[in-house]
Amino acid sequence: MASEKLDSAPQPDLELATDGDKYINDASNGTINESSKNTANGTSKDASKDIPKDGVAEKAPVQAGGHPGAPSPPPDGGLVAWLQVASGFVLFFNTWGLISAFGVFQAYYESGVLFQATSSNISWIGSIQSFLLQFAGLIAGPLYDRGYLRLLLVTGSFMIVFGLMMLSLCTEYWQALLAQAFVIGIGAGLLFVPTVSLLPTYFSTHMGLAIGVASSGSSLGGVIYPIVLYRLIGQIGFPWAVRCLGFIALATFIVPLVFMRVRVRVPKPRAIIDWSAFTDAPFATFMLAVLIIFIAQCTLLFYISFYPVNRSLTSESLGFYMTAIFNAGSVLGRILPNALSDRIGPFNTMGPLTLVYGTTICCLLAVHNAAGMVVEGIVTGFFSGMVIALPPVCFRMLTKNPSMIGTRMGQGFAISGLGLLLGGPSAGAILGSDEPLNWTGIWLYGGVCGLVAGLIILAVRVMRAGFTLKVKA
Repeated sequence: MASEKLDSAPQPDLELATDGDKYINDASNGTINESSKNTANGTSKDASKDIPKDGVAEKAPVQAGGHPGAPSPPPDGGLVAWLQVASGFVLFFNTWGLISAFGVFQAYYESGVLFQATSSNISWIGSIQSFLLQFAGLIAGPLYDRGYLRLLLVTGSFMIVFGLMMLSLCTEYWQALLAQAFVIGIGAGLLFVPTVSLLPTYFSTHMGLAIGVASSGSSLGGVIYPIVLYRLIGQIGFPWAVRCLGFIALATFIVPLVFMRVRVRVPKPRAIIDWSAFTDAPFATFMLAVLIIFIAQCTLLFYISFYPVNRSLTSESLGFYMTAIFNAGSVLGRILPNALSDRIGPFNTMGPLTLVYGTTICCLLAVHNAAGMVVEGIVTGFFSGMVIALPPVCFRMLTKNPSMIGTRMGQGFAISGLGLLLGGPSAGAILGSDEPLNWTGIWLYGGVCGLVAGLIILAVRVMRAGFTLKVKA
């Protein structure tokens, strides 16, 4: 018997990666066609012949009595779901967390002990690393959609550990560029997009909170990695300090390699690039907003440690710790805004907070002592938290076809990642190399980028929900 005609728009073919009998379900009203009934009754009829073009093909969990149950929605909790969050926490710890520690690398490279290079050239290492974390999503997203999560986890984990070990052997600028920017950057990119694509398949009403908790791993990594690196450089030297970072990454990667599981798979290959994303006005506009806010983020991450030391606002020791202080402030900034987004909507949350974020960057111009620098680092760090945690939620909300979530996430972060590529070097060019450095220009640059991004995000919110305030969007 042919399945009933869907009243709603065509839905993607999805397959739940769980054990159980196959059945065909009408995505609109939940009715099950005859082939699924035959399967439930034990007949050998091939149910796949009756799959409607716009139906939903799933494997459902077998309930009591051996009969397949209704297609299960995201569990929105439970042990398995939260193990995915824990695994995502570790992956954020070793991807964005490691990149968030670049301020310490920048300050150390600026000292000229390892090699001689200008501030702008040094910042290219962090910029390319950050950009490749995003750009690799063009490959990682479609591979995730095709069910290659395990391959991505193994390859990405290996590249990050290998890159750190190679960085420990570097004595020239070009060597550090290859190891830190390219090897670690690509490895991180193979892990990041699958992480933010997987969690929405396990959570619905708590999706923002889940991604926020997972992304707080980047804050912890941004605290631990700078402190470990700074303390060990003075005790055992740069090579072994970096190797210790590699050992930390190697040990923690065990968690996602053991527990991460795909819940929803696409049964047939999809296009590597979803060209409709570029004609989807809200999606394309939001990509532009994230690109601009990433410029502001790089400005802070790369120069938050060097600024107070150069201006003699803090001691050299406290200057190195500013990266850790900044990232510590972002811990709650990853979780609380995301939890709020579950209640009022991600765009209602991210737009106003981005405006505040841009304002706090401009406030760095008013800092004149160590205490003010610490307070500014914590406050600005808090509002920077949503820069990493909320875009995945927004991209998911802008993706109507859930089977394309990996592809759309990859495209969105690849395009917006241009901000990470341009942010550090452009800020370094504004800063200059002749004393006194142009700190006024660099903080105004970052602050204005934050303000412009906030206005664009609010424009996307209007595109989706109009000017009505009491709408979750």
